[in-house]
Amino acid sequence: MWVSVRANVRVSSAARRSAREALQIAVRAGGFSAMVVVGMAVIGIAILYATFYVWLEVDSPGSMKVTDLPLLLVGYGFGASFVALFAQLGGGIYTKAADVGADLVGKVEQGIPEDDPRNPAVIADLVGDNVGDCAARGADLFESIAAEIISAMILGGTMAKRCKIEDPSGFILFPLVIHSFDLVISSAGIFSIRGTRDSGGKASSEDPMTILQRGYSVTIILAVLTFGASTRWLLYTEQAPSAWFNFALCGLVGIITAYIFVWITKYYTDYKHEPVRMLALSSSTGHGTNIIAGVSLGLESTALPVLVISVSIISAFWLGQTSGLMDENGIPTGGLFGTAVATMGMLSTAAYVLTMDMFGPIADNAGGIVEMSQQPESVREITDVLDAVGNTTKATTKGFAIGSAALASFLLFSAYMDEIATFAREPFKQVDIAIPEVFVGGLLGSMLIYLFSAWACSAVGRTAQEVVKEVRRQFIERPGIMDYTEKPDYSRCVAIVASASLKEMIKPGALAIVSPIVIGIAFRIFGYYTGQPLLGAKVVASMLMFATVSGILMALFLNTAGGAWDNAKKYIETGVLGGKGSDSHKAAITGDTVGDPFKDTAGPSLHVLIKMLATITLVMAPVFL
Repeated sequence: MWVSVRANVRVSSAARRSAREALQIAVRAGGFSAMVVVGMAVIGIAILYATFYVWLEVDSPGSMKVTDLPLLLVGYGFGASFVALFAQLGGGIYTKAADVGADLVGKVEQGIPEDDPRNPAVIADLVGDNVGDCAARGADLFESIAAEIISAMILGGTMAKRCKIEDPSGFILFPLVIHSFDLVISSAGIFSIRGTRDSGGKASSEDPMTILQRGYSVTIILAVLTFGASTRWLLYTEQAPSAWFNFALCGLVGIITAYIFVWITKYYTDYKHEPVRMLALSSSTGHGTNIIAGVSLGLESTALPVLVISVSIISAFWLGQTSGLMDENGIPTGGLFGTAVATMGMLSTAAYVLTMDMFGPIADNAGGIVEMSQQPESVREITDVLDAVGNTTKATTKGFAIGSAALASFLLFSAYMDEIATFAREPFKQVDIAIPEVFVGGLLGSMLIYLFSAWACSAVGRTAQEVVKEVRRQFIERPGIMDYTEKPDYSRCVAIVASASLKEMIKPGALAIVSPIVIGIAFRIFGYYTGQPLLGAKVVASMLMFATVSGILMALFLNTAGGAWDNAKKYIETGVLGGKGSDSHKAAITGDTVGDPFKDTAGPSLHVLIKMLATITLVMAPVFL
């Protein structure tokens, strides 16, 4: 947030000179924040690991084995997901309540443009972009990376122990090395975006999205090279000389998955492509048809990502399984570590993806500053182009975050099974959903996702109603606002959304934290009296599995539908179907308003919730036995 509130003024100033310069400043500001986020995740885990290693005298006779050390780090992941959930929920409620309130009264009722200084909710809306998009998405990806590093360390340690590898430290420290390289290659990607002053300060002929994609391609090519080198350096063992190559291919699977994910989300949410244009067309026949088209687009958009995730999990698993690493009974054991390496591959460009995300709210705020300071139309055109690109990059980052959440949850789930087996001192390989109690656990897990989404959306709705009432009151009581003779009271709206977001996030947050613990302990007691050992652990595992599946689908639906509605409105604002102020524009604003809590509150909170459930069960695993 510190960076984004300083960068937005500079971007709006640069937009007066050239589009390319504005783009460069926005990208570099986003890049700085992204480097800090990824760097902190890596440094935090590295310091903890080193401290425990020295303090507990690991690997000296009679003390802890290095392969068990990662199990002590699960609390770090839990702490990260705890904060990420509240940052995402609170930030999402804050930003969207202000946005919906400002749009409904300002644009629809009063007919004033977006970010107009006469709108009493405009400051709350701009502050919300920083809270909900910069701070919350940073916390979210910090947590993704932390959870993924820790679960990969646990699985690497377990596999090294089973295969009796002499020096297991390479397998355990591998994730830290990959994410350290991430900082280097993403910096290269960011610096490949150069600023050139184009003549006349008008919108540059080159599309900013193309420039950003070029930077992403640079990052991906470097990621493939550094990943291959790291696997050869750290994962080479005498027992299976070619295993490192299989793991390098797993990493490649992850990198390709990330690229495809970004592409699919862009296809469904960018107005250059068919889906959003059809959605805009449906606005010309009214508000109802716009909503129907948006919901069906969102539902349809879950199909391709699920197929991609399925292919990548299975191919990474089998690449790992056939790597030649065997335990003492000659059974291949590399499968789960293969999926862990694929997840690392997917997150190996996380810093650049987060840069593209942070770029969104900075460009959005710059547009607001340009509008409020009444700059000429040519400057607003530049920031509008950047803002539309920012919307697409925000949507693609959400797609990326869901994909990595799906893979990371699978990892955390496997790490949970490993941990239960370690504590219970008996194998815990599969969960049988034909057992009624285990099936009920799954039902409860799915229900949790829907209830959580409902509470998140209704929180936005309730807060937005208060904002609407306040904005209407100010327009009635201060008629001079419309002709600039009176100033609106911005602080009232800021106070409303700030206090409401803190209050409203308690209920969904408590649901997320309490439910897995209650379910696990209740079924543990039930299992004790009905003679079923490990029942609590099995029910929680089933709850986790079902919650992950429904959560991923629900988050894909919410994010894509919301992003598509937003860009359908932006597409109409470019002058098609009657342009700004037309009936189809009003219908598109309704769709955008419905989509706001979907894409910025419930959707992003869901994939944090999924990983949060997984890290809680990891931390609480001994309690369920």
